[in-house]
Amino acid sequence: MDMILVLVIAYLIGSIPSGLWIGQIFYKTDIRKHGSGNLGATNTFRVLGKKAGIAVTLMDILKGTVATLIPTIAVFANSGVHPLIAGVVAVFGHMYPIFAGFRGGKAVATSAGILLGYHWPIFVLLVLAFLLCLKVYKMVSLASMFAAVVAFIYALIYAILEKEYLLLIIITIIVVFIFYRHRTNISRIKHGTEPKITWL
Repeated sequence: MDMILVLVIAYLIGSIPSGLWIGQIFYKTDIRKHGSGNLGATNTFRVLGKKAGIAVTLMDILKGTVATLIPTIAVFANSGVHPLIAGVVAVFGHMYPIFAGFRGGKAVATSAGILLGYHWPIFVLLVLAFLLCLKVYKMVSLASMFAAVVAFIYALIYAILEKEYLLLIIITIIVVFIFYRHRTNISRIKHGTEPKITWL
């Protein structure tokens, strides 16, 4: 029973549509009707501006972190759910949120939140990789996928050195999620039509 409860809570946390709620509450705007129509931080930056974008980014990161930490809470200590599994369920909730018609974001920030909650050094590395790529190429989608590849390489090396295979498996799944959710961006990047940021 505890296992099911942990997974349901993780999914519901992941399902919190940060971009939608911030847009509706503070800006009277449904971001699904503007820009790319996506509920993630990137479209929030594009439609609502920097302050809203930062807020949504932080909230989406925290969704992954909080979900990952749920199994470590004393009341759920015997649930048998690994923190990384809870985190992945939150990512699924972020992509297919019950509170927003199962139409969510692309899972980058929430996935990063998992790593912040489970193994913070890789989170720091990914933030640096993301910002470096974003600074050079000005494309959030490309920076997100670059950070995902860096995460995979790190996890592969870490698995070889520390025998932490579950982390590698989970990150591999997340990378597949991220690339799948960015398939239209990949097409636009190939054709040179992917939007670029102007604030960095």
